[in-house]
Amino acid sequence: MSEQKQRFNLKPGHLAGDVAYGTGKMLGWLVERGIEPHVPVWDKGKRDDGSLSREDFSFNPDGDVYVCPKGSTLKTTGTDHDGKTLLYRSSKHDCDPCPLKPKCCPRSPSRKIPRDVNEAARDHARSLNDSEIYNQSARDRKKIERLFGEAKRNMAMTRLRLRGVTGASDEFMLTAMVQNLKRLVKLTTIPPPRSITA
Repeated sequence: MSEQKQRFNLKPGHLAGDVAYGTGKMLGWLVERGIEPHVPVWDKGKRDDGSLSREDFSFNPDGDVYVCPKGSTLKTTGTDHDGKTLLYRSSKHDCDPCPLKPKCCPRSPSRKIPRDVNEAARDHARSLNDSEIYNQSARDRKKIERLFGEAKRNMAMTRLRLRGVTGASDEFMLTAMVQNLKRLVKLTTIPPPRSITA
């Protein structure tokens, strides 16, 4: 993307993609550069065992703490684990008498919540979901992906046969020409509408 900015002075205002691009690292990179991420967030924080999920806890950015449904706080040491995750932990003193403990942390003495270091960017991406501009990006993305899918499945373009940037450009251009010719044939074979006479 930096190459396009240098060569053509182009910088996108937003970027659309599927959930594979919704990682914290990618979303943080986009937000840091002022590019709106029209991307579903890759989220594995939901639990399917009936216990409380991370979204049941509210995050207080001013105090840098999570607050549980009963009002207790979960704090972090600020140490990032594996370079991308902060761990917020509750106190065993708060969890032991809590009536929600069987639903919150039934197999551990206290609750632990992981938070991506790029969670602010993930929250920003979530806030864009279902907005009109986000939905328009999704519609535009489907139009493009449908053409790539057609080229891959129906036209056997699973790999490029020509080498280099020029060869790849030529091959994509030829494929696009065939796709346009197919659509042109469909349009020209539609009979003109009949005039309705009284």
